[in-house]
Amino acid sequence: MWSRIEARAIELVSAGVNERSVPGVAFPDSMSVSASLDESLSDSELVIVAVPSITIRQNIRQIASAIPANANVICATKGIEIDTGKRMTQVITEELPEFDPGRIGVLSGPNLAPEIAAGKLSSATVAFQDEAVGQSVQALLSSDVFRVYRSDDVTGVELGGALKNIIAIGAAFIDGAELGANAKATFVTRGLHEITRLGVAMGARADTFAGLSGMGDLLATCYSTLSRNYRLGIGIASGLDLESVLQDLGETAEGAPTTRAAVRIAKELDIEMPIATATHGVLFEGVTPSDAIARLMGRTLQPEVRR
Repeated sequence: MWSRIEARAIELVSAGVNERSVPGVAFPDSMSVSASLDESLSDSELVIVAVPSITIRQNIRQIASAIPANANVICATKGIEIDTGKRMTQVITEELPEFDPGRIGVLSGPNLAPEIAAGKLSSATVAFQDEAVGQSVQALLSSDVFRVYRSDDVTGVELGGALKNIIAIGAAFIDGAELGANAKATFVTRGLHEITRLGVAMGARADTFAGLSGMGDLLATCYSTLSRNYRLGIGIASGLDLESVLQDLGETAEGAPTTRAAVRIAKELDIEMPIATATHGVLFEGVTPSDAIARLMGRTLQPEVRR
């Protein structure tokens, strides 16, 4: 594991655990931590990028020269760049112009970090343009507690993981208002419908959103208190403002910046996203969660599926 700050690397080596992010889970004996790019990356077969979306471009620029030309790069960051609206693999590809794009992929799925760190059963999907690379990474990451599937729909797998965070925030509004299981099931289902619609407009395949990186990730994030985006929504539903909730979380909740980016992209593509728009109103425009829910319920009646 590469640490940008040498003092932090020393601290992690000494502690043998990352108490900030995964408390109580000791590092395996095979794992090393270093502030040296050469030590961390020079012999890498696979580089996993798992940093906040707002820092990913800066981080890739820092490590670009140290990534071996024959390595595969997989992104586990679930977000969209706010200013450009680009997916994370698009950002990585831009910052690695000499790198084979077929070796740059994404990992996504119902992957709540504390459960994976504790060794609980989980699954995910890896997506690469290059089928052979996808098979190689799938085999490398799979274990008896972590089953990995593969796809060639990089766009769909990536957008499913990013856009579901918007829905998770709103799902927490439903729980915060104690509106019940029927309301939440409706909200999550319609949320999946609209993120699929935007995903297809951005080049993804619709069936990808019925998989682990779409429905699977959406369910885990909307129903678990381990989800940072769900906890963000609960905090706002309790009456706190966005800045206060983010400060209390002390961790990155990708749903807030992703909501901002997704609403802008939807407008540019003329895609209707009422749930994302309602969540945007609560996060950034001073709308209360109860008013946002009321507006959604009062929308013009329409067919469930538009043909």
